[in-house]
Amino acid sequence: MIAVDLEKRIEQVRDRIAAAAARSGRQPDEVTLLPATKKQSVATLQEVIECGLEYFGENRVQEALPKVAALPPSVKWDFIGGLQSNKARQVVGVFDLIHSVDSLKLAAEINKRAAQRGMNQKILLEINVGGEAGKHGIAPSDAPALLAEVNALDHIEVHGLMTVPPFRENLEDVRPFFRRLREMRDDLEQQEGYGLPVLSMGMTHDFEIAIEEGSTIVRVGTAIFGARQ
Repeated sequence: MIAVDLEKRIEQVRDRIAAAAARSGRQPDEVTLLPATKKQSVATLQEVIECGLEYFGENRVQEALPKVAALPPSVKWDFIGGLQSNKARQVVGVFDLIHSVDSLKLAAEINKRAAQRGMNQKILLEINVGGEAGKHGIAPSDAPALLAEVNALDHIEVHGLMTVPPFRENLEDVRPFFRRLREMRDDLEQQEGYGLPVLSMGMTHDFEIAIEEGSTIVRVGTAIFGARQ
């Protein structure tokens, strides 16, 4: 049986996505809701599946793999946390999309593991739009060069960009960071000829602003599952 509060929270998030999409002249189905399932149990995720969501995002390899094994093969998984090169072999082929590629070294290792599996791995480049020290992601100015290098690899498909902006209490102060990523994506498409349809940006605190600025995937944890214990 589905927990009533879980079902209600999912419906509320869907309503908020639809409203944000409408405000920006978009359709709700242009935005994918990706529950961020860090520290959530298999039992809880089974309830989420009953609510109609079968697409989850995980931050940690060691936590994700038992969940992947326990849940139906129809469930799709994205890897949304920071990824070290030595963990790439555990991630490639298991996750549909890796959101957090921020170096040629990591991309090359992913490419190597994908080649061994005889497949192509979909990825996003993670951009540190706020220039925050200690945060994953490359500087916006480095994106064109890295994108060109990664696109030259045979077993990687770059589908777009991801960011985690600086936290701001006032949501309007977050908007410029999302807008910058969208404009950067648009420039790369128009000037370099890349196809980059995916923008992964926005979490519980700011996903509505992210949608208004063009996000196609929102990574939502707390608004669905409640505050982590």
